[in-house]
Amino acid sequence: MHTNHFVLHPSGGVYWKEKQTWLLADVHLGKVAHFRKNGIAVPREVEGSFYQKMEGLLPLFPVKRILFLGDLFHSYQNNEWYLFEAWVKQQSFKMVLLTGNHDVIPKWKFKDLGLEVVPQLEETSFLFHHFPDQDTQAFVFCGHVHPGVRLEGIGKQQIKLPCFYHSPSQMILPAFGAFTGLHILKPKLEDHIYVTTGKEVMEIKEKLG
Repeated sequence: MHTNHFVLHPSGGVYWKEKQTWLLADVHLGKVAHFRKNGIAVPREVEGSFYQKMEGLLPLFPVKRILFLGDLFHSYQNNEWYLFEAWVKQQSFKMVLLTGNHDVIPKWKFKDLGLEVVPQLEETSFLFHHFPDQDTQAFVFCGHVHPGVRLEGIGKQQIKLPCFYHSPSQMILPAFGAFTGLHILKPKLEDHIYVTTGKEVMEIKEKLG
């Protein structure tokens, strides 16, 4: 893509080879604690899923940087912050938060941890930020939508899966966080859909419902 190479990973992350950079969207850290505080039951297996995913991702390629494409935290600061703080202090690469609508924790807290906090980043021929944007000359990498598709089997059984949504002007990443939900999209003919099962990424070419 524009002479650059991007790897779509089953976790929902995208690795930019030329810049040794991971792109991660919609991590929504602290969502479990936020829901439980409000009396909403959350499966125990989603606890700590971000850190488990990162343990699997980081050894795969050289890493100089992570770009968080918005909604790194789900809401206001809770106990999850201290886990994230400890994790950040163990890393040696640069981290940049491109702020999203859920990023309400004061910017100075992230900056004190060494993160750069900006609304968007333009680099080479690409624009990175949280929200989808068709009105730009640069190719956009973004999140926000939590894109997914509905697949139907021969027996009319259905399954919903997260996806990388690649249109001619942008790539919308699936939510990297757990327990985030899906927004089912209806692709246009020129779009490319790459679903992730969590173990593999597959392009879907048949008509989607």
